[in-house]
Amino acid sequence: MKDFRNLHQSTGRLIHHHQKDYLFFGGTAYLGLLVNEAYIDVYKEGLSRYGLNNGTSRNNNIQLDIFDVAEHRAASRFGFESALLVSSGYLAAQLAVKSLSSVGKLIYAPHTHPALWLDTNPQVVGNMDSWLIQTVQQINNAVDDQQFVIVSNSMDNLTPEHYDFSPLLTINPDKKVILLVDDSHGIGVVRANRTSTDLSIFEGSAIEVVVVASLAKGLGTDAGMILSSNKWMERFRKSPFFTGASPASPASMYAFTHSQDIYMAAFEKLHQNIDFFANLIGDRLSHIPNFAVFSSTEPELYEKLVQNGFLISSFPYPLETDPPLNRIVLSSLHQEEDLKKLAQIICA
Repeated sequence: MKDFRNLHQSTGRLIHHHQKDYLFFGGTAYLGLLVNEAYIDVYKEGLSRYGLNNGTSRNNNIQLDIFDVAEHRAASRFGFESALLVSSGYLAAQLAVKSLSSVGKLIYAPHTHPALWLDTNPQVVGNMDSWLIQTVQQINNAVDDQQFVIVSNSMDNLTPEHYDFSPLLTINPDKKVILLVDDSHGIGVVRANRTSTDLSIFEGSAIEVVVVASLAKGLGTDAGMILSSNKWMERFRKSPFFTGASPASPASMYAFTHSQDIYMAAFEKLHQNIDFFANLIGDRLSHIPNFAVFSSTEPELYEKLVQNGFLISSFPYPLETDPPLNRIVLSSLHQEEDLKKLAQIICA
């Protein structure tokens, strides 16, 4: 396997390596904002206004306005009462899970991202559908425990698979339940300005929802976000993870706040590409509606594509001892001709 680990360029549509260009279909920059010139220009405006960073606590008596502005915009944009923005998705996840671990018994879903682990890998048996049924039974039949925190990814971005959390609505309303969801790969990518799965189904129920996400993937922003009600946000803001850490770059917050038109154009282009490519390849790859990942269990696929000038994500996951996972990742940067050429190789 050729080594592409020491690149001296951005990972946009094309990767130049050893005098050859490769079309890149990997990574997680689904909306292509990392090399979007219009988005970069807005980021530069933020740099000119706020500088490179703001290495102080958000509790400091001297504050920049952009953090509060960005949090108010994020809450409104994604349909929650309140939002908190920190320097990374990992920090957002750890802040939330550690804050909520004392509220109720933690119940982990299968394949929950390591950022949400409290200490060690929670060993969970079964697929998502069976786990949901078992979890409802476990909570409804519990005698000693009355408060629970259900921890899960919003989707499986590898296989891929959308998750439907509606079975949780059958939990006894006398139980106090918080659903903590990591939507790093789906927020603003699967649905415009929304979480990837419809969490509004829990409005009016006894289940309270907290969403964490890395914005460094589809949304092209080096930051982490928590979305929740005002009630839980007050708790998160008192966490030492929040008060003791420097915030995200204010320039990135400025770009996140002032680029709605750029985002929507990229979102629409991405979904045009998803639909176009899905029609070309049919059932030859595993994929789900409205998501940019197409996966394959064909072990020779990576080398076949490299030989024809395509780079995809192929690496052992989640452990180094696991077999390679081949994932073709579309972005808004890809052109129809790119997708036609890729489909021809796959279907040959």
